[in-house]
Amino acid sequence: MKKSLLLLLLAGAMFSCKKEEAKKDYKPSFTAVEADTLVSEEISIRAITIDGDKAWYAGSMGKYGWVSLSGGKNFSGVIAKDTIFPEFRAIAQTKNDIFILNAGTPAMLYKISKDGKNSKEVYSETGEKVFYDSMQFYNDKEGIAMGDPTEDCLSVIITSDGGNAWKKMPCTGLPKVAEGEAAFAASNTNLIVKGNSTWIVSGGKKSRVFYSADKGKSWKVYDTPIVQGGAADGIYSADLYDENIGFAVGGNYEKAESNKSNKILTTDGGKTWDKAADGQAFGYASCVQFVPGSNGNELMTAGPSGIWYSFDRGTTWKKILDENIYHTIRFADNKTVILAGQKKVVRLKLK
Repeated sequence: MKKSLLLLLLAGAMFSCKKEEAKKDYKPSFTAVEADTLVSEEISIRAITIDGDKAWYAGSMGKYGWVSLSGGKNFSGVIAKDTIFPEFRAIAQTKNDIFILNAGTPAMLYKISKDGKNSKEVYSETGEKVFYDSMQFYNDKEGIAMGDPTEDCLSVIITSDGGNAWKKMPCTGLPKVAEGEAAFAASNTNLIVKGNSTWIVSGGKKSRVFYSADKGKSWKVYDTPIVQGGAADGIYSADLYDENIGFAVGGNYEKAESNKSNKILTTDGGKTWDKAADGQAFGYASCVQFVPGSNGNELMTAGPSGIWYSFDRGTTWKKILDENIYHTIRFADNKTVILAGQKKVVRLKLK
């Protein structure tokens, strides 16, 4: 495996904005990064999940599989239906199974045994506007996936039997979307679940947060100050450290260098948001994740300007990896990061 060492000069100049948050005694938890390549092949990956010592992935051309994080065997598979090789953009798991869901029509949701031996289609949907973006499980029985509107609400499908059967929620039980409001299948991170709580972030002409405290039975909707108004504007990714502290990133992938109004922070569970590092650091980003065990202070993002890190809740940022090919991030632990994107899955060890 190819390795490289990148020193982080965190004591040097950092991108910053003037906020009270910056006055707190924040400290970075690492000073160097070691990177090694786990997968290198013709695939675009936007969906990964960590399962013990395995990092599962799903991507383009119907490809999916896992890479071992402990030196064990890897596995790869391909799903095709008739002449269709799905573009998988969402992945989730229960104790025994992995679930992958494609973007576009027909929507195809597959259940895969964790030994990789069995796969089964458990949900499908056709229609001109069908486009699913993200999927998560609350527990080993209950799961949820979301997608773009096919009527006047976001598409939401749920399962209560461990993913064997899924049903679409009617719009009568969901908030109405604004004209031109949808979502982005950028990194499987515009749907977040913690306990019974669910957050969905939208984008486009309107970019908001849809919140449910009861696994999708009832919803509230909150406005955000992120850039919005154009079809490619809005939130592309969000993460909640706990029920209160959250961060969202996005912008406009067609204006990838623009760093105005593309990073926002909440400390009240998504009800209100403040801009962070406005006009500073990176532009468009496709994924954001909190560093585990960081009290909600440390963040990492991926996008076309590279991998960026903040240790003060998004007030200041430092680029830690210059490669611009990564779409999504997951932490295996607080010192191990898995990156995936164009033709690569890479592990970062934080030292």
